[in-house]
Amino acid sequence: MIGLIGIVVIFVMVFGGYLAAGGKLGIIMKALPFEMMIIGGAATGAFLVSNDIPSVKQTLRDIGKVFRGPRWKHDDYRDLLCLLFELIRLARQNPVAVEEHIEAPEDSSIFSAYPRILADPEAVALISDTLRSASMNYDDPRQVEEVLDKRMEANLQHAMHSSHALQTMADGLPALGIVAAVLGVIKTMASIDQPPEILGKMIGGALVGTFLGVFLAYGLVGPFAARVKTVVEEDSHFYHLIREVLVANLHEHSTNICIEVGRQNTPSHCRPSFTLLEEALKATRKDAA
Repeated sequence: MIGLIGIVVIFVMVFGGYLAAGGKLGIIMKALPFEMMIIGGAATGAFLVSNDIPSVKQTLRDIGKVFRGPRWKHDDYRDLLCLLFELIRLARQNPVAVEEHIEAPEDSSIFSAYPRILADPEAVALISDTLRSASMNYDDPRQVEEVLDKRMEANLQHAMHSSHALQTMADGLPALGIVAAVLGVIKTMASIDQPPEILGKMIGGALVGTFLGVFLAYGLVGPFAARVKTVVEEDSHFYHLIREVLVANLHEHSTNICIEVGRQNTPSHCRPSFTLLEEALKATRKDAA
């Protein structure tokens, strides 16, 4: 919702200010289809040239994040801590029993209690793979930490590709606007024998290209890239929480300490209070009993 509000504010302030200053939209609207074809078409073509098909699809999907915001909400962090609590407690009570849950999460009664987490393949794989590694009795937990760090760094770089692609497009739009404006000037010079009022409109139409390139770059595409980056970074905290809890488990801290480590590493605006989390964990214990 905040994204839509922002877009409305941009258009109202820019074009409202233009109209309030005595400007006329007629010349802009007349030139807009042709300038948009040149600038938007060239930008789209450059985007397709610089990205493969999976990257193009990922970017188109990630544009929705501008309006949806982060995937993981306050309740999801609480549920994740409860899920990890159940798995760690079971792994310590009966290492064999936990294997059926990490080998087939889709059939697990523990994972099934948290459908939003189960629906995310990376979160499930990260939990399952790390618990599987713990069962291998690594001599040094830092070995698993290093593997987790490299995995999450690679995942974050991949998730950031959409933001980089959009920012690259935003960086090129002002130059493409100049290209459209130059083409408009060329067209105007070819009609230099026309009356001044006609030449004025033609020059004004050419300048629409410069305006459109800068407006799209700094008013829309650039902010879209920044928002996608922010959302991706926000969602990455969810996976870092998994890392923190399971690494604490590898260091053989008590189950409650492992969960508290995760709670403390949860972003402040999504962090469940100690009391709220304790009540959720108590409910988990009752269900298990």
